[in-house]
Amino acid sequence: IFEYDLKKIIALSTLSQLGMMMFSISLGLYELAFFHLLTHALFKALLFLCAGILIHGAGNTQDIRSFGGLSLNFPLVAVCMNLANLSLCGVPFLAGFYSKDLIVELACQYTWGIFVLLMMFICLSLTVLYSVRLTYLSFVGPYGGGTSISVCESDYSLVGPVVILSFTSLVSGPILSWLNFPAPVLIFLPVFLKWGALFF
Repeated sequence: IFEYDLKKIIALSTLSQLGMMMFSISLGLYELAFFHLLTHALFKALLFLCAGILIHGAGNTQDIRSFGGLSLNFPLVAVCMNLANLSLCGVPFLAGFYSKDLIVELACQYTWGIFVLLMMFICLSLTVLYSVRLTYLSFVGPYGGGTSISVCESDYSLVGPVVILSFTSLVSGPILSWLNFPAPVLIFLPVFLKWGALFF
């Protein structure tokens, strides 16, 4: 939450998603952990590629305090990186939603105490917190004073893979869900638990 190194923020967010996978394995939901691993690999690869373009275009600096307002110089990278961040947060109908929400809903069906569920929801909200912070400091916040060159977006060898991975971040969730779980499953939960993951 208090890190300013762009690559460290993305790498440490991988640890929180690995924690989500371990939590799923502890529930005995091995297939869901693997499903989350696959979807997470796609949007995390997109995050790292976008971070590489930003670092290259911002004069090889990784400090997000020297970014700020980069959405003007890197509009395509800003859209793709925000798409990956939203998928990481589990926003509905993106890749991360299909795996993360399923883990949360099935965890709510188990007879855990309220403490375990509360810790799970707090961890979900922390993911949103550092993702929004990264987006704000990089793209929306005030200009940090660093140099930036927007020529990076004209290089198709850099932007081409980013666009392809953005497309996979949009469609991989339902496609992998249909491939991994051919039979539909109904999950019955109270309304406050059903909306809990989206709220947090």
